[in-house]
Amino acid sequence: MIRSATPDDARRIAAFHATVWRQTYASLAPAEARAQLTEARRLVQWQAALADPGRQTWLAEDAGALQGLVNVGPPDPAVFGARGEIKHLYVARSARRQGLGARLLSMARAALAQSGYAGAGLGVVRQNQAARAFYRAQGGREIGTFTDPGPLWRSDMVLVVWD
Repeated sequence: MIRSATPDDARRIAAFHATVWRQTYASLAPAEARAQLTEARRLVQWQAALADPGRQTWLAEDAGALQGLVNVGPPDPAVFGARGEIKHLYVARSARRQGLGARLLSMARAALAQSGYAGAGLGVVRQNQAARAFYRAQGGREIGTFTDPGPLWRSDMVLVVWD
């Protein structure tokens, strides 16, 4: 089941996000960044995101367990141009390769189009080859690079877009 997130979901989302982020970036992010990414840190960020009327978040659940999430909204870096930003797209390891990521991505792109954006874009860590391959398989085009200044670490990003 996929549903819209509410402010009451912030704690669950923070725990899920921290867990999946640590798994995904175990070999990509510096140890200091992984240590700093706590559930408490994510909770503050998710409380703000869920209170922001310009952002939308959907949760994928199976028997009450969170299996995936996607969050969209106005672009932060100017590199996105007139495209809306897919800020977070995470799927639990146990739910990968079952079409959930593609479904969440499709919902995100549709929501950004309905909000009037000229397309959708996201930044993916350059070294995250699995994610980059997934986005290419979903029709995404890599059109440039930029540096994400943090808050956890300065990472080299690839800009993936759908127009």
